[in-house]
Amino acid sequence: MEDLRKDAQELFNRAYTYHMMGDIEKAIEFYKQSIEIYPTALAYTFLGWAYSMLGEYEKAIEMCEQAIKLDPDLGNPYNDIGSYLIALGRYEEAVPWLKRAIVAKNYEPRHYPHMNLARAYLAMGRFKDALKEAENAIKLAPDYKPAHILKHQILGMLN
Repeated sequence: MEDLRKDAQELFNRAYTYHMMGDIEKAIEFYKQSIEIYPTALAYTFLGWAYSMLGEYEKAIEMCEQAIKLDPDLGNPYNDIGSYLIALGRYEEAVPWLKRAIVAKNYEPRHYPHMNLARAYLAMGRFKDALKEAENAIKLAPDYKPAHILKHQILGMLN
């Protein structure tokens, strides 16, 4: 079993390298191989991310749902589903997923779901809720410039 886990991790690492180099098709191939040998929530989440980069959001959501089945405490797939739903213009649907990411036991970086929630609220015209979430992101990551930019954009809309 330990050998399978090690082999799967090596394939995952190879997939991630291709992913970062922008060869998404190759990354998908290796993420799938890793999952075949030893499925992990992280591998499914990253496979979903790769599909999202090809615009295949429904498939990306399916992969994240698989990740959640394997590890419901991992926050990344909840946030990712929320962000994919935002990309699809399904803002209301994104909100509960992002809220689950916020309270997930295992999740870094914690400011991302707040930023995504702010974007969803902004798209829904809920400016005060969006501002609150941008401020939450800033509290968690004071140096994260996109949160400051979003906060100022929202403040401008409220004036």
